[in-house]
Amino acid sequence: MTFELDPRLDNDCFKLAESEHSLWLLLNNQLFPWMVVVPKTTHTELYQLTANEQARVTAQSNLLSEFLKQEFACDKLNIASIGNIVTQMHLHVIGRTIDDPCWPGTVWGTGFKQAYKIEDVFTFQQQLQQFCQDKGITEYQFLALQDKS
Repeated sequence: MTFELDPRLDNDCFKLAESEHSLWLLLNNQLFPWMVVVPKTTHTELYQLTANEQARVTAQSNLLSEFLKQEFACDKLNIASIGNIVTQMHLHVIGRTIDDPCWPGTVWGTGFKQAYKIEDVFTFQQQLQQFCQDKGITEYQFLALQDKS
């Protein structure tokens, strides 16, 4: 299988890291620490993944949740696989705070957007890389960033 990232995810996100099994993305909206896990699969639903693939996605979600909670002092985490527009299997991991512009409502389809500066994405990626190093996680290659401005 040749893996291709859905063009909408590619357009809306920064590619932070990649492994044999998945991509880690950062949504280009600085108002929320919002990561996306994209398993390298042709399946579109979580239940279609093998038990090992499901365990891997869950482990990544847990890891990224811990990272967001630690680095961004989130009050709540929103984790979802909705994919109504982008059907490619992906899982959102979003850090929420009681003072974010959408609290307590949802962040889906909001007009509240602020693009990242590339240096802020680089800092985010460095924090994630250090977090992974501290946890002994080595299967991810951290990628060169592309400016979206």
